[in-house]
Amino acid sequence: MSRYTAGQLSPLRRAADLRRLRSERFDVLVIGAGVTGAGAALDAASRGLKVALIEARDLAAGTSSRSSKLIHGGLRYLEQLELHLVHEALTERGLLATRIAPHLVRPVPILVPLEGREGPREWPGRAFRRAYYGAGVAAYDVFAGIFGGGRGMPLHRHLTRTGAREIFPSLRPDVLTGAIRYYDGQVDDARLVVNVARTAASLGAAVVTSARVTGLLRQAREVTGVRIRDMEAPAGSPDAEFEVRARTVIAATGVWSDDITRMLREVGVRPGLRVRASKGVHLVVPRSAITGEAGLILRTAKSVLFVIPWGGHWIIGTTDTDWELDRSHPAASGSDIQYLLDQVNKVLDRPLSTDDIQGVYAGLRPLLAGEADSTSRLSREHAVVEPMLGLLLVAGGKYTTYRVMAEDVVDKAARRLGATVRPSRTSQLPLIGADGYAAAWRDRADLARRHQMPVGVIEHLLERYGTLAMHLIAMIDADPLLASPLTGAPEYLAVEVAYAAHAEGALHLDDVLTRRTRISFETADRGTESAEQAAEIMGNVLGWDEAVRAREVEHYLARVAAERQSQLMPDDLTADAARLGAADVRGFAADRNEAVEELPKI
Repeated sequence: MSRYTAGQLSPLRRAADLRRLRSERFDVLVIGAGVTGAGAALDAASRGLKVALIEARDLAAGTSSRSSKLIHGGLRYLEQLELHLVHEALTERGLLATRIAPHLVRPVPILVPLEGREGPREWPGRAFRRAYYGAGVAAYDVFAGIFGGGRGMPLHRHLTRTGAREIFPSLRPDVLTGAIRYYDGQVDDARLVVNVARTAASLGAAVVTSARVTGLLRQAREVTGVRIRDMEAPAGSPDAEFEVRARTVIAATGVWSDDITRMLREVGVRPGLRVRASKGVHLVVPRSAITGEAGLILRTAKSVLFVIPWGGHWIIGTTDTDWELDRSHPAASGSDIQYLLDQVNKVLDRPLSTDDIQGVYAGLRPLLAGEADSTSRLSREHAVVEPMLGLLLVAGGKYTTYRVMAEDVVDKAARRLGATVRPSRTSQLPLIGADGYAAAWRDRADLARRHQMPVGVIEHLLERYGTLAMHLIAMIDADPLLASPLTGAPEYLAVEVAYAAHAEGALHLDDVLTRRTRISFETADRGTESAEQAAEIMGNVLGWDEAVRAREVEHYLARVAAERQSQLMPDDLTADAARLGAADVRGFAADRNEAVEELPKI
């Protein structure tokens, strides 16, 4: 069986994996299918362990689909002298860009503008700023060259004011004395998680989404499994709730980690870990709104602000504020949006307004709590704790270092399971779709000719699916109608919706429009024009009748309306209330704080 076939997350595969959950005892059961949880499942499966990965909602439904889309070493950590974090992140960046996921991680140029004004009195300050930032970026490149595991990124370059404005004409000349251009990695974060989970599935892991943990099983002081509710089971079905047995349970639940720790406190166990949620809001504007060929990194009073090219768009973010409200659907308020506009407009020659905004998304960073009051100063390091025998919690860290976090927590699980468990090999393991990518990209024109497709379409598919694009092309060969662009989002093809339902574990319309594609924030209508067609395509794969299709579209439209309303609200409290006006399509109160009290006792 090929890796592709073994890694398909099809409806039939979900049914088979549900049967496995009910009948088998796993070596490792991972709760949470964000990038860390999927990474832990892949690490454990690659060592030959029997693994299950469960997720209450969708792959990457939380933080892991709402980042700045960067795989980076953390230039500001270098400034804070957290050299071990920079070393670790640059090593992972090199591995991802050159070996693990070259089809998904690619270089993006970023400018560090050097602000200042003309005049002899300004020269010392200008010289200091260039030397200071130049030394930092040079050290960044040195770290990448020494520790980067195959750097995969070009070297930095100093630019004059004229040179900077040639690359980024929208920079205001009166606040700019020059710039430094460096490179980091860019990634579609949700697609990377899907690839990690599918690679784990190809190695035998059971992967089940819409499976919510409602409690932990234990014998004396040892955790032996979990209770699960299948959110896709019909109402009243006897199969809706069941138990899953495991020798070790890993909770990689990010900002939901406190749900697990609260359950532990009920039996008198101190978890030894506390996570705070920091909200990061991003704006998406059309590429025509800003003229530039590179991104920007800007220092603000509260956070670091990125302006990053994203296909036909720019992503502008992020904020960095405490969030204690609904964690599944963090809401961007009007004040968040205005803050970002105010910050970016300080350096643009044509100020942006709310009329320029096509999309907005908000995510929550899981930060280890206790280091300081301000979330921007909280640790981005990760921690692994074992509050009870058989239960491991992993939290903190950053997207770029997911593989290190996964390796650390599975190392600890391996020590519990026995000395015969192999060491991690994920640093040498390409994700599904990476095999043969360089050759496929080189030969893309020949591929286009053979299948009578435009080269641009082939490039689009290769950049999103790697060599798995061959399977989407085969689907188009079998049904040419699947080559049709989606209504309202012509940069995406109908085949991508079908493939998401057929092989990528998408169960609901929101899964496709928000995570398998990025239509929900890349189009001015937020995907409402695409919803009917996408639901019809998904329904053909998943067997939906007209009632189910109508319900999926209704849910999606309500979600978009609630998000739009929340973005008009003046503060977090009112924005959260507006966003909660749309029910979750999976039919449960999506992990709100108050819902924890309703969970069964351990």
